[in-house]
Amino acid sequence: MLINAAICNFENNGGGDRALWQQMHDKLASLDLHLLLRQEMWNAQDNDNELADAAEEVLGMAGLIGAECCTALYHDPNLFTAVGEFPKTGPMWVLPPTVRSLQLAGTAPGAVPLIVGSYHLNYCSTTTRLSEAEWLTKWNDKWVKDKHGDRYVHHPVLLGGDNNSYPVAGTPGDPALPVLEEIRDEPHRVHRSYIGPDGVRRMDDRPDDTLRTAGLQDVARHLVDTTGDTSAVAPTVDACDTHGPDARIDRIYVSKELLPAVRAVEVIDTKGLSDHHTVLLRLDRDTLTDILNNPISRAA
Repeated sequence: MLINAAICNFENNGGGDRALWQQMHDKLASLDLHLLLRQEMWNAQDNDNELADAAEEVLGMAGLIGAECCTALYHDPNLFTAVGEFPKTGPMWVLPPTVRSLQLAGTAPGAVPLIVGSYHLNYCSTTTRLSEAEWLTKWNDKWVKDKHGDRYVHHPVLLGGDNNSYPVAGTPGDPALPVLEEIRDEPHRVHRSYIGPDGVRRMDDRPDDTLRTAGLQDVARHLVDTTGDTSAVAPTVDACDTHGPDARIDRIYVSKELLPAVRAVEVIDTKGLSDHHTVLLRLDRDTLTDILNNPISRAA
């Protein structure tokens, strides 16, 4: 069995166009998802939780809406059981993430949970994005004493969201970084670039470098490296006159020990429904079960 996890930044999460909202949720439901990481959940809890409840019904999933309706996390209750939440995600977030730990059905009594998080890095500040990415790394640093108390076991993490920045260049098939001077919208040049120590302005890839330095791996990059299938790094936002060329700003990162479970990454075209495409990750359940049953550990 494959476990399907997706990230989706949907510009009409507030339900302003209810027909468009319905089409997008029907599209997501058709993907047979077990985990869904959402961004921009504006107004989802208005009118006594109207849109939040409607989304759960259409998707057939249980949802958790994060602080200020900025992000959300959905899971298949037949496959995952929520065992913990992390409401204190750090002081600097403009759009706070939603993070919880989930126990996979069929794992052994001593198995570790999977930490899953949906995030949305800041749109206009490279400095804030870097700080937010640094705070995301804390979720890959969860070491908990086992029942015997003589070892620490690692709780692996799956994080996905809108990075509003670019992956470090070098992966075959990855969209090329924009040329700064060719971005027509001058404020956007500042939003997506930073000044390096040599005084040269560069396109912002620091969040990606930060997450991968902390042992979190971009699943699409991993698939290209191991299989050569460059469809995994297809653009997640399309080119536009003001903001520049196609880009892959929506990405999923996992702890290194989860990489053996990765089977496929697909970019689902949602043109006409959203300005972001949906990224779908497929994990092998048996492999994931074995990883959670036998977590990496170190002496206490």
